[in-house]
Order: sequence, then structure tokens, then C-alpha cells
Amino acid sequence: MKLKYILPLLMILILGCSNPKNSSEFIEKASGRYLFNANETMEIYFKEQILFVKWRGNENLEPLKVNDSTFYLKELNEKLVFVSNPSTHIKLAPKREHKEVVYKFRKLTDGEKTPKEHLIDKNFDLALESYLNIQKKDSLNKSIQWNTINNLAHRYFKTENKETALSLFEINIKLYPKKPAVYRNYGYALMEIKDTINAIKNYKKALSIYPDDQRAIKFLNKHKTK
Repeated sequence: MKLKYILPLLMILILGCSNPKNSSEFIEKASGRYLFNANETMEIYFKEQILFVKWRGNENLEPLKVNDSTFYLKELNEKLVFVSNPSTHIKLAPKREHKEVVYKFRKLTDGEKTPKEHLIDKNFDLALESYLNIQKKDSLNKSIQWNTINNLAHRYFKTENKETALSLFEINIKLYPKKPAVYRNYGYALMEIKDTINAIKNYKKALSIYPDDQRAIKFLNKHKTK
């Protein structure tokens, strides 16, 4: 029998042998939000002692209970293992595809938010602080790459949420002060809202970092009389 058919059958057998309800102690420890990646969360909650997951817009994902601490989430094709020491967290059960990498999801403290959530709340200073913390811990993290933030800023700009968009352009400058592209993109956005003076300042900054920046040169030649 093919492997792709064996796994679902095993999960059905496991579910049939396990009590889907969880203890009050486990519910108290496991309930909460976990950092799925640097800018995304997964929430664990319970209804009638049965564990559910909120993740990426899906609010009623119900994993199969394997044992008292392990649950199979088919949407991830992963087993979530709840660990209480040294502090409550989730780790993925090892499997060949992980190539011996250990994946752990830290449980967030009360009130702790991701940069994305701070942006939604329009707490831009806290968003910047969160992005800087991610950069300090992992400078290669995809969520803080300059083009990731730049694309997000442009998406906000196109949806008429210009306040958040402009703040993201500014955050990008704080994260990458020596990258001319972040100044050009901010300058472009400022031109779109008719703030020509500050747009010119940002294009000049881009040119000061990279004197052969043709986009900046073209823009400044066009607006040199202003």
C-alpha cells in the first residue's frame, strides 16, 4: 500500500484509540498564542476540552490527538508536541523532511505582539522595535528583509492605508540606513502624496550613498528646479 494512504489510516486508528478530551492542567498550560515564525502566530484554544488551532485565517482547525501531549495537524502535515520545560512551547515531531532541524514555537507572553499586529494597531514605534529585535536575533530572517517590508509598504499604499505605508518606508530606512533603495522607495511614496520637498531629500540621500544611482539621478534632474 502506498505511503500516502498509510498515514491517514494510521491517524484514524490513533484517533479511535485516544480520548480527544484534555485535562484541565494541560488546557491551562497549552492555551495561548505561539510564535509560528518571526511575524506570524498560531493560537491554541479549547472547546469542551478538545484542542483547536487558529492559524492563517482558519479558526477551527481540529488536530487529531495522538497522545496527551502530541497532536497531528493535517493542514501542516506535522505532529505538534507540547513541551512544558523549561517553559511551555510547541515543537514539531522529528521526521525525515526536517533534515534533523528542530522546529520550536515559543509561547507568547500576555500582551506580546508581532510587528504585523503592531502595524494593524498603528503602534508604529512598537512595530519598529519588534522589527529591530528580529533583525538583532536573525539578520537573515525573511520577515525583515528590506524587499519584504518594501512590498508590504506598497501594498498598504495601494489600499489607501498611507499612514501605515509611510511608516513602513520609514521603518525600512531605520533597518537599512545604508541601502539607497529604501530612500528611493520612500521618496517615490512621498511624491505620490505631493510632498515634493521631502521626496527630493530622500532621493538625494540615495544618491549620496550610491553616486551612480541612475533612478535617483533621473528623478533629481527632473526636479532640480524645485
